Amino acid sequence: MTRDETRVTLDNGLVTVAIEARGAEPASLRRVDTGLEYLWSGDPAWWNRRAPVLFPIVGRLRGDAATWRGREVRLGQHGFARDRRFDVAVHEASSARFELADDAETRAGFPFSFRLAVTYRLAGDALEVTFEVANPGDEELPFSIGAHPGFRCPLAAGDRFDDHEVEFAEQELVRRHLVDDGLIGEPTEPVLDGERVLPLTPSLFDRGALVFTDLRSRQAVLRSRRSGRGVEVTFAGFPTFGIWSKPGAPFVCLEPWCGIADPVAASGRLEDKPGLVVLAAGATFTRTHTIRPL
Repeated sequence: MTRDETRVTLDNGLVTVAIEARGAEPASLRRVDTGLEYLWSGDPAWWNRRAPVLFPIVGRLRGDAATWRGREVRLGQHGFARDRRFDVAVHEASSARFELADDAETRAGFPFSFRLAVTYRLAGDALEVTFEVANPGDEELPFSIGAHPGFRCPLAAGDRFDDHEVEFAEQELVRRHLVDDGLIGEPTEPVLDGERVLPLTPSLFDRGALVFTDLRSRQAVLRSRRSGRGVEVTFAGFPTFGIWSKPGAPFVCLEPWCGIADPVAASGRLEDKPGLVVLAAGATFTRTHTIRPL
């Protein structure tokens, strides 16, 4: 049975989390021992969201439209889930499940049946976030899904933005995909050449997000070299990873994705879209990522 709640709070004595029913979006993430807030505030002067769920696309479609086997699909950037109210299907002390289903409004631009569930569970000092997409229809369901959590940066008093770095679990040899008006260009710029650590500099995001499709690592840590405070994100099963902020903004997003924005030269056919998940009728797709405040 669903519950008509607008916000739920989870607390296991180590970590507390508040989640809004609108968008199934976290609004707060704190360690109990320090009271430190890790999640971005949503200050509209910089970015008015905190940790939106991206569904049924990640990024943009070229022209905000495409076709799937001749049928038109029209979706704004990152899809509609982040702006829809979810039902709170389960709310326990340390876990909650939020559910969203297709309706006449979603089918107007995305003509497919779906059931999306987002489950938040506190596991020790970490937050597990599980995306579950079910296809109750009788035809294939094409979609992408991703996380977009923003974290305060700097986190601790006395820290500065450029005291921070992103450390990957493995040595990486990667190039970034340059983003052009929300669309993905070729990976023309090297970022890491056998290193594990990416320093955050004031100019790093001057040309938009860093998008990686060939990371070996399935874990990344945003951390201050000065205070040691940070967040660890583990994302097995998510093939694409984004890092984003705005120049001068006091936050950084670490984003595990199953999907990616259209290429600049996209054909307009979802059948050709890189990273698209195609779910058979009656099937279910599940992915979990974990956020640990340090």
